[in-house]
This record gives sequence, C-alpha cells and structure tokens, in this order.
Amino acid sequence: MTVEEGRVQRVGATEAVFRRLKDLIRSGEYAIGDRLPAELALAQQFGVSRPVVREALHACAILGLTETRTGRGTFVIAEKENAQLTFAGVRAGDLIEARQLVEVPTAGFAAQRRTEADLRNLTEILGKLALATDAHEWVRYDGELHIAIAEASGNKMLTVMVADTRRALDPQSEFLNLTQHRRADSDREHEAIVRAIEAGAPEDARRAMTEHLERVAETIARIGE
Repeated sequence: MTVEEGRVQRVGATEAVFRRLKDLIRSGEYAIGDRLPAELALAQQFGVSRPVVREALHACAILGLTETRTGRGTFVIAEKENAQLTFAGVRAGDLIEARQLVEVPTAGFAAQRRTEADLRNLTEILGKLALATDAHEWVRYDGELHIAIAEASGNKMLTVMVADTRRALDPQSEFLNLTQHRRADSDREHEAIVRAIEAGAPEDARRAMTEHLERVAETIARIGE
C-alpha cells in the first residue's frame, strides 16, 4: 500500500487514496471551497477503479473534509478532520461507551451459557470473516458475529441491544477497515473472544471483548493524527 509516481497499488487501494486525498486537502492543494476532480479523473490519476475512489471520498465526507452536492460534485469544506466522528447520527465515542457497557458482560454470559449449536455458529461465522472477499461482505459477517455472541448469552434483551447498535456500527466498521487497515487485527481479536467463549471462561471472554473495543477506540483516536 504505497503511492508511486501518482499511481496507487491495488492492495489497500481505498486506504491509500483516502490518505492521499487527506494530504492534498491538508496541504491546501485542494483548498476549502474547491471542487474535487470527478471520480473518473481521480481514478485515472491514482490508477484505481471508480468504486475505490467513491469509497475514499465517502471516508473523507465522514471525517467532515468534503461534501457531495447533487448535480454539482464534491467540494472541500474543511482542511482538518471533525473531532467528533459520527456514524448514522451516533458519535463514535458514545458508541464505544455503550458497547463497553453491553458487549463486555454479554461475552461473559455467552461463555457461561453457550450451547454446542452456538459454538458451531460462532465458528462458522469466523470462517466466513476469514474468507470474505470485500469490505462490505466482511462488515456483514462482523455484525453477524457480534449478534451471535449476544444470542449465545441467552439474554434476549442483550441480543436486541447489540443488534440495534449495528445501524451505527456497520458504517463505522466499514470506515475503519477501509481506511485504517483494521481487518486483520479484528479477525485476531474476534478469534480470541470466540475461543474464550468456547472454553467456557467468562473472565477471559470479558477481557477479550474489552481488548477488542479498546483497540477500536484507539484506532478512532488516531484518525486525526
């Protein structure tokens, strides 16, 4: 994932284009009020597909750097990232706090109450995450895993609460995995959570979920650096 002679390598292309666009905006090459080149022009400039550019531009919009105006194009509206990332109307900080309160104890209950069917389901979803071919597919399985952990807790209310967070979590998860290269780390963290549940070790399960959420929080905190 590097930028060489104006072209972006295919591996990690969205993250590379995203970071390049951020640099161009921060440096003033694209100043506040400027209209960015069209997607096709940016795709040719960076040597990537239009969907890659579209995802990178979406990430810039999430950071509050750009705004797409229907029929007019994408404009720079700020040179620095918004300090408060928001996904589906929910602040990232609020989302992390809520997840810590709900998902950490839920993982512990899952380790105490999981059934063999729960374990088969969790293991199957881990396999799907490992084989996912694109970010959108991976995000879908990420959501399925966290909901399956809640289902394994045997508490219907916790399951509903975890499922409800996906409205904001899915776009956050996609954003982090496209722009911050979180997928491999998330896969390892998910594996640790599931193995603790499989072992029937509630303290380990709570610890593994806590570490997962802390890594997500740290990644979000680094975005503006």
